[in-house]
Amino acid sequence: MQTVTVKAQERSSFGKSSNNSLRKDGRIPAVIYSKDSVKHCSVTEADLKHLVYTPDFKLAEVEVGGSNSKCTLQDIQFHPVTDNIVHVDFLELVPGHALKVNVPVRFKGVSPGVKGGGKLMQSLRKVKIKCTPENIVQELFVDISELELGFAVRIRDLELPDGIEVMTAGATPIASVEIPRALKTAEAAEAPAAEEAVAGEAVAGEA
Repeated sequence: MQTVTVKAQERSSFGKSSNNSLRKDGRIPAVIYSKDSVKHCSVTEADLKHLVYTPDFKLAEVEVGGSNSKCTLQDIQFHPVTDNIVHVDFLELVPGHALKVNVPVRFKGVSPGVKGGGKLMQSLRKVKIKCTPENIVQELFVDISELELGFAVRIRDLELPDGIEVMTAGATPIASVEIPRALKTAEAAEAPAAEEAVAGEAVAGEA
């Protein structure tokens, strides 16, 4: 499991004015939630860079007040105009206590539909799973080696390790192979010709 180290600073003052003051100093207000405590701290955007701006799922090792907390990034808020990070919430991992996280979906194999000229269209890039920290995974896989033109793979097709529960309905599509317009046109043009050939054979047989 990939882990990003985040060096945080403790803070004892809270509220809007305190948060604004932190942001002016280039720091971001943060909270670490655990089973029976809440820690208020601040971090820098540089600390969060490899945790937030990535398609991968990663854990955070938050260092604050002389202690380390293995966490997931539970929530993140962005400024509506500048898109800068303005607040983050971490959730500390507690052995045996289930949590919910979003992990990316990866493909295994090569689709015969894609080989046949189709285009793979991914409609779901991440799925929410429920598990304990002992069973947490950074990605899930779905096999597309039998995915033909016009068909889809769904949540129920995911390869699920032990201890993982997917929170999305099993019928939800993950990806499908779209039939290209050129191929549809070619098939449409071939259909009348095939019908004429069959009709011609029928007439010849009657004669």
